Amino acid sequence: MMQAGVVRCTHERHAQAILDILNEAIVSSTALYDYEPRSLASMRAWFDAKASRDFPVIGVEDTSGKLLAFASYGTFRAWPAYKYSVEHSVYVHAEHRGKGLGLLLMRELIACATAQDCHTLVGVIDSDNQASIAFHEQLGFRHAGTLNQAGFKFGRWLDVAFYQLLLATPVKPQDG
Repeated sequence: MMQAGVVRCTHERHAQAILDILNEAIVSSTALYDYEPRSLASMRAWFDAKASRDFPVIGVEDTSGKLLAFASYGTFRAWPAYKYSVEHSVYVHAEHRGKGLGLLLMRELIACATAQDCHTLVGVIDSDNQASIAFHEQLGFRHAGTLNQAGFKFGRWLDVAFYQLLLATPVKPQDG
């Protein structure tokens, strides 16, 4: 199907599709360091947390309205001095990877972060995920550090790499 474009995701319209994409990643990859698939009930709190901070949840739908990919960002760390930093996530349905949907969504997320006066976008990536690392580097992200054996999944230790994109915003950052 043809790609219809970027949409704002809502709980009512997209929760199940986002959950399906997330749960596939949980059970088949190290893109998420969760062990168990999430429940549909958990999506309400997820959407509410995004809305409470005006964090975007965007997606790409095909012409029939099927969600093919989604992206968002959220709090990087919960202390006030991190208020200009966000951690992002981009997930593409398994059948639609490699078609440029992630790139489309990341460019939109970067625009949202700039408009919201964020300064740092942080990608937290399993260090074996070379496709995600190359994707981030293509967008100008730089390696900012690796935590060795920070996670354990599928019977093995996982190293997590941090990738960072610095934005020119905010123009006048302030304490408090």
